[in-house]
Amino acid sequence: MTGSRTAARVRLRVEGIVQGVGFRPFVYGLAGQYGLAGFVGNDSRGVFVEAEGSPQMVARFAADLARKSPPLAVVERITTEHTVPVGERGFRIVPSSRGPGDHDALVAPDTATCADCLREITDPAARRYGYAFANCTACGPRFTIVRDVPYDRCRTTMADFAMCADCAAEYGDPGDRRFHAQPVCCPACGPALRLVDARWREVPGDPVGTAVRWLRDGRILAVKGLGGYHLAALADHPEAVSRLRARKHREAKPFAVMAPDLASARSLVRLDAAAERALTGVRRPIVLAPRLPIARVADAVAPGSRELGVLLPYTPLHHLLAEELGRPFVLTSGNLSDEPIAHRDEEARERLAGIADGFLTHDRPIHVRVDDSVVRVFRGRELPVRRSRGYVPSPVTVKWPFPRTVLACGAELKNTFCLGREHHAFVSHHIGDLENYTTLRAYTEGIEHFCRLLGVRPQTVAHDLHPEYLSTKYAFERTGVELVGVQHHHAHIASCLADNGVSGPVIGIAFDGLGYGPDGTLWGGELLIADLADYERAGYLAPVPMPGGTAAVREPWRMAAAYLDAVYGDGVPDLDVVRRHQDRWQAVVTMARTGTNSPATSSAGRLFDAVAAILGVRDEIRYEGQAAIELEQRIDPGESGGYAASITKGPPVVVNAADLVRGVIGDLASGVGTARIAARFHNGLACAAVRAACVLRDRVGLRTVALSGGVFQNLTLLDRLVTGLERENFHVLTHHRVPPNDGGISLGQAVVAAARTRPWT
Repeated sequence: MTGSRTAARVRLRVEGIVQGVGFRPFVYGLAGQYGLAGFVGNDSRGVFVEAEGSPQMVARFAADLARKSPPLAVVERITTEHTVPVGERGFRIVPSSRGPGDHDALVAPDTATCADCLREITDPAARRYGYAFANCTACGPRFTIVRDVPYDRCRTTMADFAMCADCAAEYGDPGDRRFHAQPVCCPACGPALRLVDARWREVPGDPVGTAVRWLRDGRILAVKGLGGYHLAALADHPEAVSRLRARKHREAKPFAVMAPDLASARSLVRLDAAAERALTGVRRPIVLAPRLPIARVADAVAPGSRELGVLLPYTPLHHLLAEELGRPFVLTSGNLSDEPIAHRDEEARERLAGIADGFLTHDRPIHVRVDDSVVRVFRGRELPVRRSRGYVPSPVTVKWPFPRTVLACGAELKNTFCLGREHHAFVSHHIGDLENYTTLRAYTEGIEHFCRLLGVRPQTVAHDLHPEYLSTKYAFERTGVELVGVQHHHAHIASCLADNGVSGPVIGIAFDGLGYGPDGTLWGGELLIADLADYERAGYLAPVPMPGGTAAVREPWRMAAAYLDAVYGDGVPDLDVVRRHQDRWQAVVTMARTGTNSPATSSAGRLFDAVAAILGVRDEIRYEGQAAIELEQRIDPGESGGYAASITKGPPVVVNAADLVRGVIGDLASGVGTARIAARFHNGLACAAVRAACVLRDRVGLRTVALSGGVFQNLTLLDRLVTGLERENFHVLTHHRVPPNDGGISLGQAVVAAARTRPWT
């Protein structure tokens, strides 16, 4: 065959997510199907292939590499070079090459247990029956166990588990779905599950069976998952959930609930087709959806919320637990409030001993801590709230290449960082709020790991303008790099542009909590004319004082005082919010009037806080955005009315948000219910933003609007605003690959830094 004059030989380079997803076995099988000789292997750039045979078969083979690739593979580029046939016979998988070249190979995310492995662990006749670590080339751990590339067992946390003869036979059999599956293992040779008590003493018997009995008895368990430890409690056991809240020091933020299967999830929340696709897909995020009245969960699972965060089992261990338990159970991050998820055994033992009554653990190390991802569904597409397990480290492909390698340091809250290289923006897993040493260490370790994994040495470092952010301070400690400061809300809009493959200019509406403004005020209700390189602040919500600075974030009633003073001065009506805080009210008003520790802010988030406090929804918060979240939960969805806000056309365009507060007070005095008032406030703010965008459209001629910022996690406001803008014939951009909140800031910083290095057109 290969010695004839009609033979052809090609050298192929395949780039993308092609390691750890069964790509080499796929190439091997495809070559056999077409009767080709040659070889395939991994290296630090991806997959390399040489194939020899008849010209027709070689051509078909090359075309099918992308068209028929495995489900988890993402083929981004195939380069082909024709070479001289050498008369080779047979096709083989060769050892991985780890040369000195760039680390261009992309590591796959962790993926949910596939149907084949699930059938195995539930089949009494299978040798992996009941085994908590079954996996194959289509599922299982990837990113969380990888230490380096190319992706081979010796460079993962499975390196210390030598394959038994049966697993080695599967690994070496081209006809087996575990052919070259790096984490392959079984009860004879792989990780082992065990249950220990709070003092880490072994509990005899079946670990899963005993763990299920403990959960039914109301105990709290720490469960070692893919990216860290979770805390579990029976979802319909009020005392257990309340104890978990008390021990975890998480007073109000909702817990996620793992449902045994889709039917169970449907009994908890209302799911449309898009939500079911997200819930059952290989990424298995937590999906936030409307809670059903029949949902059998304790009130303490999601106090004051009409939504539940639901997820399905995504590891064999979760499936085994869920099947035997037969009921939904809380599965929340294994940490104390504001700390990163515990992922090392010694760390879990130290930090969770005061919370968990026992630990369902195992001996496979977790190399990278990765929390669960969280999504909402908006108009048939995912709207990420937290992008982490199942999504990371898959890059966000950007339309224009990075001219230099970039590290974007992200924001202070909901931090992620981002590495930019060529057409890839590698947005990290969720790090958390950079407010303590433990989280900062997770942040710096994460950057080091990503740089090593991707072979990236940053040449440009982008950062927020706020000088006190720990991420900004980290940027200034980097040496030998170009520093690029990026305004917070410009980064939000740039993130939305990159998310949608648009360079601008656009009208950007950035609504969030707070961001440092170059004028020394705290921005957060912004209308920008922006592209990837630059922006103009073309409008904003009229600023009000923020009495007490950060104290006003923790105590929304202070923002109520500031807004009521702006509307009524000394003639504030007799309101419950005033009476509730009468001992401090005048002092806070005086603070606001004099500007003492009261920076001016245009923040939409603080406006939501003020209205929530006025309506008696929330005077103090226990987690970021709580007042705004609970205000949205109170709305009457059938209410179509809205309050009017006056607009100064300027320039700049100024929306007098105090008018919305005036409308709230008027309805409150007339006895209108909270649900209708909350809805009218949402509708009024959306209407005001649409009118402001129209003013800017008439002034500058732009008809595309980008929406970004944490406030746009509010689906009511987002829907009202998108509907209003589309009615005015705007093209509206929203997020679908990265979160609109500060978790997407690092992507925006990265593309802005790149655009300033070389403008993108």
